[in-house]
Amino acid sequence: MAVQVATDRPNDGLPARIQAWPKQVREYFESLQMEMKRVTWPSRTQVQATTGVVIFTVFGFALYFWIVDILLARGINGIQHFFTR
Repeated sequence: MAVQVATDRPNDGLPARIQAWPKQVREYFESLQMEMKRVTWPSRTQVQATTGVVIFTVFGFALYFWIVDILLARGINGIQHFFTR
């Protein structure tokens, strides 16, 4: 059973779609420009603060995973050593 899907653009074929392409691109960039004017950009201090939090968090997770890796490696080596005696 076929289901028909409604589309916004008419089914005029390839030549009509090629002719409509520059208009669609221009409309896209115009709406992009309007949207970018509405953006509230963070201040320099906000960017520095959040960057500091991200760097601290990355190093914190790196330290955590390094410790977990060492503990797991020692545990696995201990189990392996126990069973290979």
